[in-house]
Amino acid sequence: MLKALLPRDARFYDLFAQDAANVKVAAQALKDLLDDFTEVEAKVQRIQDLEHAGDNITHRIFAALHLTFVTPIDREDIAALAHTIDDILDFIEGAAMAIDLYKITRPTEPARAFAGLIYECAAELEKAVGLLRTRGRLKEILPITVEINRLENDADIVLRTAVAELFANQTSVYDLIKWREIYELLESATDRAEDAANVLEGVVLKYA
Repeated sequence: MLKALLPRDARFYDLFAQDAANVKVAAQALKDLLDDFTEVEAKVQRIQDLEHAGDNITHRIFAALHLTFVTPIDREDIAALAHTIDDILDFIEGAAMAIDLYKITRPTEPARAFAGLIYECAAELEKAVGLLRTRGRLKEILPITVEINRLENDADIVLRTAVAELFANQTSVYDLIKWREIYELLESATDRAEDAANVLEGVVLKYA
């Protein structure tokens, strides 16, 4: 009976691998948008398409969760990881849509720095998720979670510095509001990456 369940269990690892890979692609698309600020509408649409693809993967994870009696890791960890990965995508999309909605004409250096940090978080998250399926390698996830936490701390510093610069440079009220919202959306993507790292750390502590 248990052996019969194992192929279904493997679906979660496959789906999380797809989800993490999709987040990394979206993070790269955000980085491309801010590094080469051309064809903005098309690039934002690309990010929206990736977010929709992520929603589909999240739906499939929860559908599998409802249909599977025995799961490879705790059900609450599966749900939490699915939610946090989905949240990363939501904030990436939110930042891209705000950039388009507010008709930003030129990205700032802090925005580019955030995009770089988000991509690094996504790349680390993809590596960590790829290790989930092999119990003997679970402990290899721990240094990755430490690195994601470090990246999130760097994003906190970028946010504080960027907001201080907005006030110090006497930016117009409208620009200040626009950029503060965009910065907070970008920083929130790294917060959710840290949340995902914390879920993964919990899984390691339970099963390694």
